[in-house]
Amino acid sequence: MHQIRCPHCGVRDEIEFRYRGDASVVRPAPDAGGDAFYDHVYVRRDPKGWHIEWWHHVGGCRQWVKVVRNTMTHEIRSTGTAADELRVPEA
Repeated sequence: MHQIRCPHCGVRDEIEFRYRGDASVVRPAPDAGGDAFYDHVYVRRDPKGWHIEWWHHVGGCRQWVKVVRNTMTHEIRSTGTAADELRVPEA
């Protein structure tokens, strides 16, 4: 079992968290048009390698956590709060 460091609670088992999606997706401007919103909701990358993701600590503090995780190995490089600016490691 993997462990995730919650910035609020410390290191916890992955089972306490739920994956919630890509943390690098930016919502289109309100006047962007229907195609932009369609793409935002339905057209997504399927990255290989390092990726920034949203995880929700449902079994703990219930806070949102950003996680830098390798989608191929499931290694977790770093975590932070929703407000933190995390970076993907260089390849």
